Amino acid sequence: MAKMMTLRDLFVEQLRDVYHAEGQLVKALPKMAKNASNPDLTAAFTEHLEETKGQVERLERVFEAIGEKAKGKKCQAMEGLVEEGKEVMEEDAEPDVLDAGLIAAAQKVEHYEIASYGCLRTWAEQLGLGRNVARLLDQTLDEEKAADEKLTGLAENHINAQATAGG
Repeated sequence: MAKMMTLRDLFVEQLRDVYHAEGQLVKALPKMAKNASNPDLTAAFTEHLEETKGQVERLERVFEAIGEKAKGKKCQAMEGLVEEGKEVMEEDAEPDVLDAGLIAAAQKVEHYEIASYGCLRTWAEQLGLGRNVARLLDQTLDEEKAADEKLTGLAENHINAQATAGG
């Protein structure tokens, strides 16, 4: 592991971490969509999969803009969050209860990503990496926040009430 001497070193390290995390999500989201019973939740996961693919491409543009190779560093946090999601899918649960659990797992992921992209965007600005780098990170941050809000809406307006009623 390289020694981190500067904020730029930390920025690159965290960029590699989130790059790996997004790659894990590209694999996990189709499974979550397949296991969801609510069609709106399935659609939300499918739409976010397409967004996530775009976020991976955006990260590659950030790497290019700062003169670094686009490569991931194993993201332990996302690995754990994805594993929690798998555990939810393996439960013997009523469909609406499973959907509520999938939303919770997905929101944990979104909150991790919101924190990651918020820090990266701030550091990019502080490091003077250019408006384009900060703008790319900010665009992804906005998408993550919107995905979280969509999941909250699905939970609060439909799925949690159906899960409470037992289907």
